[in-house]
Amino acid sequence: MKKLLYLFLFLVGLPVFGNSILIPMDETSQKNHLKAYGITYWVLDKGYKGSWLLNYRGGSFLLPDVSEIRKECQIRGVSFEVLSDAESQQILADISSPSQNMETVILEKAPKIAVYSPPGKQPWDDAVTMVLTYAEIPFKVVYDEEVLSDQLILYDWLHLHHEDFTGQYGKFYANYRNMPWYIEHKKDAEALAAKLGYAKVSQEKLAVAQKIRDFVIGGGFMFAMCSATDSFDIALAAEGVDICETMFDGDPSEANYQQKIDFTKTFAFKDFILDRKPEHYEFSSIDMTEKRIVPFEKDYFTLMEFSAKWDVIPSMLCQNHTALVKGFMGQSTAFDRNLIKSNVLVMGECQINGEARYIHAQKGKGFFTFYGGHDPEDYQHRVGDEPTDLNLHPNSPGFRLILNNILFPAAKKKHQKT
Repeated sequence: MKKLLYLFLFLVGLPVFGNSILIPMDETSQKNHLKAYGITYWVLDKGYKGSWLLNYRGGSFLLPDVSEIRKECQIRGVSFEVLSDAESQQILADISSPSQNMETVILEKAPKIAVYSPPGKQPWDDAVTMVLTYAEIPFKVVYDEEVLSDQLILYDWLHLHHEDFTGQYGKFYANYRNMPWYIEHKKDAEALAAKLGYAKVSQEKLAVAQKIRDFVIGGGFMFAMCSATDSFDIALAAEGVDICETMFDGDPSEANYQQKIDFTKTFAFKDFILDRKPEHYEFSSIDMTEKRIVPFEKDYFTLMEFSAKWDVIPSMLCQNHTALVKGFMGQSTAFDRNLIKSNVLVMGECQINGEARYIHAQKGKGFFTFYGGHDPEDYQHRVGDEPTDLNLHPNSPGFRLILNNILFPAAKKKHQKT
């Protein structure tokens, strides 16, 4: 009896391991939503599989119950719950019920991530680079030489830095043309274009945009924010047309260039009017920044609700612990809904102003998402401002949308990229 008693006490003292770990993503249970994505990525990168429980407690993750996963959650400050086999099976059964707008998506492999960004320190920060670093999700930085030498085939997911693909240097001319960083940036861009065999920066940036287009069509996933969204489409539409004024490329733009724009070449936008003023901090009529009538205290956008069982992709991209996300501005803050192509899905909109903030579509075998604004936790970020400290915003709904896009390729079938 003594031996049995000692055995019982020994067993009681052992930790109880269930069959699954639930990473809750609802508003009240999760201490750090952003690092929870990093944990899920880390688990996939270790060779485990997981499940994304769409619309279940804010889009929770179900992972194997392994001691190293528990430990990593504790180290990173991510909330988790240990489930018995019976509990996890019950959750999956509830999710599969036709009466529930939920779905289980298997996450199979950690996607290889590239961030398109110029070398060297920039005078502004990039929200995607920040949140990837904070969530501890690994990525590689690529730029024009890597893109033009077909290195994108090494990656599943590409983020476009706040780049100007039109060759107009971000339309910073009016306010910053005498600043040392602007002068240096222009000089470096011209030198790189010449090194790569192009007479103009606009021609070299078009070639880069076309390589990125081919990456998506071949099966890649592209995510762009702020001015990288509309300038990318403008560059594609203006192929073979000089839209740059003398201060940008040394000669005047073509006469009547608006009539020569080919909207069939764009990803998301149509019928836009280009802004001809070199001193105007705007590329075209796509952006809603100067057309906004939204008071600061009411500047929110609403995430659309989709059928998780039928519209799995937009459901994944919209997972959040709230359907109402506070707005934030940028060079390209939001998109004019009248200028969005009919095949492009609007996933987030500001109803007060009738503007699209978050859009997505398939292109060839791949996908793209455009997200308006610069930094989800910095309402009106300006050049030279300090970067956001995400330790102060570990539950940011706006940054969660970026991380949804990063995990999306883990859930889709692997495409052959050619």
